[in-house]
Amino acid sequence: MSTTTPPAVDRYLKAADSRDAQAVADCFTPDGTVLDEGKTYRGRDEIAGWRTALAGQFTYTSTVTGVEEPGEDGEYRLNVRVEGDFPGGVADLRFGFTLRDDRIAALRIV
Repeated sequence: MSTTTPPAVDRYLKAADSRDAQAVADCFTPDGTVLDEGKTYRGRDEIAGWRTALAGQFTYTSTVTGVEEPGEDGEYRLNVRVEGDFPGGVADLRFGFTLRDDRIAALRIV
């Protein structure tokens, strides 16, 4: 288990913490995708919309609890604990980042 993340992932985490939807979207390739709660968002416009909607629903904090180096599939995996005013109040999630050209090509949240 590593404790460092690539620059593209660092930028995403900082943008997500700032609640700046456009800054989050700018971390992705133009054709980047996000899979969250079974729904896929494609391209920067949809990704910005996803983040805007998410920020409007709940107040929460995120803490990275573990980082794994990419395996054969090339995906960086982060364990993230989210705490907030959403149903249940705490969620332990796994973020899978696929990178291309120093940007995020795909993010899977499970």
